[in-house]
Amino acid sequence: MKNVYTNMCMVYQGDEILVLNRIKKDWPGLTFPGGHVEDNELFSASVIREMKEETGLLIRDPEYVGQIVWPLPDKGINDVALLYRTNKFTGKLLESVEGHVFFIKKSELGNYEHSLDFDKVLKLMFKE
Repeated sequence: MKNVYTNMCMVYQGDEILVLNRIKKDWPGLTFPGGHVEDNELFSASVIREMKEETGLLIRDPEYVGQIVWPLPDKGINDVALLYRTNKFTGKLLESVEGHVFFIKKSELGNYEHSLDFDKVLKLMFKE
């Protein structure tokens, strides 16, 4: 199967993290903002671009923390999600067509429905 690359980024400040509560039927629930890597685009550049498009925030120095591969045999692809985090950003939050983007305390994560495998994503995002 062909690999298709996507990204997600956890923006944080203190004990708060930026999340996206997706309303789309194909991936509903709490997740991190992100999107697809374009052809011939550097992975780090793609996450900066996607964060600006989806949240209105301009991030700097995204730190790569790992990846998760979701096989999608019905589409003939592997979705390779590249995971980043940063606490360096400027700008004002915008609403996303994907859902509601907002900061929450880490302790409040359990108050929301999570997207598929979000627990695996969280483990990688919070690793030291």
